[in-house]
Amino acid sequence: MKEGVIELKGISKSFGDNLILDQVDLTVYRGEALAIIGPSGTGKSTSLRIMAGLLAPDSGEVYVEGQLRQGLIGDAFDPIRISMVFQQAALFDSLTVDENVGFLLYQRSKLPRHKIRELVEESLERVGLSGVADRYPDQLSGGMRKRVSFARAILSNPDNPRDTPEVVLYDEPTAGLDPIASTVIEDLIRDLQQNQGGCSTYVMVTHQDSTIRRTADRIVFLYQGKVQWVGTIDDIDTTTDPLIRQFFSGSVTGPIVVAG
Repeated sequence: MKEGVIELKGISKSFGDNLILDQVDLTVYRGEALAIIGPSGTGKSTSLRIMAGLLAPDSGEVYVEGQLRQGLIGDAFDPIRISMVFQQAALFDSLTVDENVGFLLYQRSKLPRHKIRELVEESLERVGLSGVADRYPDQLSGGMRKRVSFARAILSNPDNPRDTPEVVLYDEPTAGLDPIASTVIEDLIRDLQQNQGGCSTYVMVTHQDSTIRRTADRIVFLYQGKVQWVGTIDDIDTTTDPLIRQFFSGSVTGPIVVAG
């Protein structure tokens, strides 16, 4: 039996009159690379934020390692650390790379500053960004800013093993990048999972075909607030499901309603 690390049970979420998620059941299994895909506005990023404890569902339950989460992430501690990489990197422009990556440790830990700097540099090295700790975000390319946000997400605290992330949630990590920069990010995501230790479980929201195929093992397709299809990468090219056929072909004809 695979072990469920994060479970969404009967999750619903609306914004105003717009129902985004409608009784969604979804399990993230330990060690898997899961991609949540679907047309824009179907609740993919909303699902990530609920998993992360940044957004509360209107109804339903969230379990982390079998424990029911009460409230948001700031209200109680999850049994494991879940990190999130935001679509636009979400770096503080007024802080250096060092201060961005080590932000939580500088704010919350009792580690001496020089030790945090060592941990930051180790994390930056893991994402291929040695020597940039004293730069500011506006001195970096888009792909480099993405990698800085990865370094922040995977930063661990040796004095508190609970601060080491076990699950990483990626929200459109290759959005806005050229094909070569996207490949660098895709390879990095896999490398962090398979070869770097820790962070062996991740959930990816993406629209890009190459990112789906190169970083995911299992796929969940969301549409009209519900999970409409679940499959593997190999299933993409063999399924007869009309939603999947239309989505990956980019056709305007099919069951997916084209806005506008």
